Amino acid sequence: MSDDGPVMPRGSVSRTARLASLPLGAAGRATLGLGKRLSGQSADAVSAELQQRTAEQLFAVLGQLKGGAMKLGQTLSVFEAAVPEEMAAPYREALVKLQEEAPPMPVRTVHAVLAQQLGGTWRQRFKEFDDQPAAAASIGQVHRATWRDGRDVAVKIQYPGAATALMSDLNQLSRFARLFAVLFPGMDVKPLIAELKARVVEELDYSLEADAQRGFAAAFADDPQIAVPRVVASAPKVIVSEWLEGIPLSRIIATGSREQRDRAGVLMAMLHFSAPQRAGLLHADPHPGNFRLVPDGRLGVIDFGATARLPDGHPEPIGRLLRWALEGKAEEVLADLRAEGFVLPTAQIDAQGVHDFLRPMLDPIAEPRFHFTRAWMQEQAARVADPRLEASRLGRQLNLPPAYLLIHRVTIGSIGVLCQLDAEGDFRGVLEEWLPGFNG
Repeated sequence: MSDDGPVMPRGSVSRTARLASLPLGAAGRATLGLGKRLSGQSADAVSAELQQRTAEQLFAVLGQLKGGAMKLGQTLSVFEAAVPEEMAAPYREALVKLQEEAPPMPVRTVHAVLAQQLGGTWRQRFKEFDDQPAAAASIGQVHRATWRDGRDVAVKIQYPGAATALMSDLNQLSRFARLFAVLFPGMDVKPLIAELKARVVEELDYSLEADAQRGFAAAFADDPQIAVPRVVASAPKVIVSEWLEGIPLSRIIATGSREQRDRAGVLMAMLHFSAPQRAGLLHADPHPGNFRLVPDGRLGVIDFGATARLPDGHPEPIGRLLRWALEGKAEEVLADLRAEGFVLPTAQIDAQGVHDFLRPMLDPIAEPRFHFTRAWMQEQAARVADPRLEASRLGRQLNLPPAYLLIHRVTIGSIGVLCQLDAEGDFRGVLEEWLPGFNG
């Protein structure tokens, strides 16, 4: 079977038409807004209404798309804790609907991919195989099965034509990236889409994902806090791994107990900071759908399509910068920021101003316990995004070196999930144990 002919559940023509509706809708709303301003409505009232209408259209389009739109939607969803609830709630609903209602591949296509990837006798490798998918994602779907040795397994199968459809969606979405500023003020979505495009080739090769999963599984084998299912078999477009039962973080975010929220939050932080030291890898997709609390209380991790290779662990300057900022050493912080490329050599920046900009973001690790909330993240987002504030002006003068780009995005995304969880715990203790340079 060739990958040149897309057999995605959504036709490329209908996807392109839906994406093309975004700028047309924006132009119509701008005209409507001008008319309302001329009729005497206040600027704030008109702006709020246009913002709401733009958000509603984005939700509607995202809710009808798969491929790149789902990938971008999932990536942005970890930041929704920074969005006012009246917009965040429809956004969450659109993504849930997108995942639950994604039409599956035809059974004959599933069987054809398995035959191509695992061989014509693929059925002999399973005792049972459920033709109905258990879950759908942006580039593939998961089936539950029983391996020939009796183990329950998850079979992840890539959609034929996924590469073509995914790149087409992301190319289209990059043209309309500015519209997402309505939902995420201060965030430039274009670099995020560019990063997704750059990583698509890697994510489409399930052999690379299987290797990353093997690395995590070996590093966390028999770990009392983190559970990583072992890979049973793999091919470029199929991964068979042990089935991991548990409560998805998305459900804990919606209805979880205080104990579940706090435990999941601390364990997510532990995975984020310990994996680079233990496995030389960073899990780079902190979407709630990729994690679950398993019955024995461990945090289960089930998707390794996006990982960053950090063979030397977390960069030591990060821990040192955090420690000095907490100690109020403004001059040392600025000197290190310059040395690492966060401040351009020509930039004239006040050391105390930089410290005052960074310090509120470090509240979660300033004391032994911290409670992550949506309100806290919304406050930080507003402080950085409001062009009238000094913090926003100073933030625009800072630079993010390429070597830190992915680490930064994953860290912010993980914080977003902690805020969605409403998690409380000893996050400083996690850094003291696992982040190089933090303890001096």
